[in-house]
Amino acid sequence: MNLSLYTVTAFLIIDTDGHRVLAKYYHPKNHPQGESKKLLTLKEQRAFEKGLWQKTKKAGGDIILYDGHLAVYKHSLDLIFYLIGDPSENELMLHSALVAFSDAVHLLLRNQVEKRGVLENLDLVLLCLDETIDDGVIVETDSTAIASRVSRPRADTTEIVINEQTLMNAYQTVKEQMKQRIGQL
Repeated sequence: MNLSLYTVTAFLIIDTDGHRVLAKYYHPKNHPQGESKKLLTLKEQRAFEKGLWQKTKKAGGDIILYDGHLAVYKHSLDLIFYLIGDPSENELMLHSALVAFSDAVHLLLRNQVEKRGVLENLDLVLLCLDETIDDGVIVETDSTAIASRVSRPRADTTEIVINEQTLMNAYQTVKEQMKQRIGQL
């Protein structure tokens, strides 16, 4: 029985043509079973991704056991999100983390989760991933909490609305102050 918090082996985003959009593999050095020797090289990772995409390119499922790894996945327009773990991991926990990440990205990108939108906002997507998974440990499964931590903060100042009325008021105030100053001389 695995009592470790390290549950995630990799996170992938692959487009519908099978090309990698984003891939993050976790190899924590302080894992209780030691550092993983699987999927270390780019060649191994690409072969794994290609085979996984071949098995999951058609919508209809959300979990698969592939090549000794448990893969939870979710389709979104022209992208497929994957969360990869060991076969002994809790698939419900992996699924809830994937759904939380996906929902947070949908909130941040205003439901425009497609390849172009993800690439244009890659900084937000990566921050979202870091808020969900930290070095292979799932740290958050609430999509609104993830999105609120990642969203760009507004400026501290209140928005200043400039229109004709405010310009006229400013002009009148300056004119009256100038009359008072001239009257004092």
